[in-house]
Amino acid sequence: ERGLPPEVADALDAVPPLRGAHLLIGLPEHKVSFEGGGHPSQNDLWGLLRVGRELVSMAVEAKAGEELDDIVKDWLPRDGERSRKPERLAALQRRLGIDGADVSHIRYQLLHRTASALKEAERFGAAKAAVLIQSFNRVADEQSWRDFIRFGDVMGVTVREGGFVESPRSTAVPLFIGWVTSRPADLGRLSAAV
Repeated sequence: ERGLPPEVADALDAVPPLRGAHLLIGLPEHKVSFEGGGHPSQNDLWGLLRVGRELVSMAVEAKAGEELDDIVKDWLPRDGERSRKPERLAALQRRLGIDGADVSHIRYQLLHRTASALKEAERFGAAKAAVLIQSFNRVADEQSWRDFIRFGDVMGVTVREGGFVESPRSTAVPLFIGWVTSRPADLGRLSAAV
């Protein structure tokens, strides 16, 4: 009815500013470009949600055992290599309200996926932004969960599984960070959805 998997709806409902959110539109493989050039951030799903009279921009990164991209220190160029990566990283950090923070140990994908939720909030006039990591294989995603905890630390929050938390960082709109574990769809769930 709300256009959201039950576990995602439950996680949103646990946070009063997101309670009752429903999906207006969902765009798979939605690309968001950033300052500093480079490849756009390709969200597994970007959704525009409505909560009351407000819109929420939500970027979703789905995982089922694969890593959350490179760690920033491995992503950055080597000595003498020409690249605009440092410029792009600085732009992402400004958008996330973490200018000057040590992000060398953070997975780059967490930074640009979260920044894409914020950028699209500005573009679509959304009052809030959210990033969601949706695990479809929690055991295989244990390393991603640990990486997500470190990302939460940089963003000033203690993340929790099955829910969202609001980051205190100074961002263009309030930012919520979440993780849920979902069952992969089987034929019964697929047929119920159609």
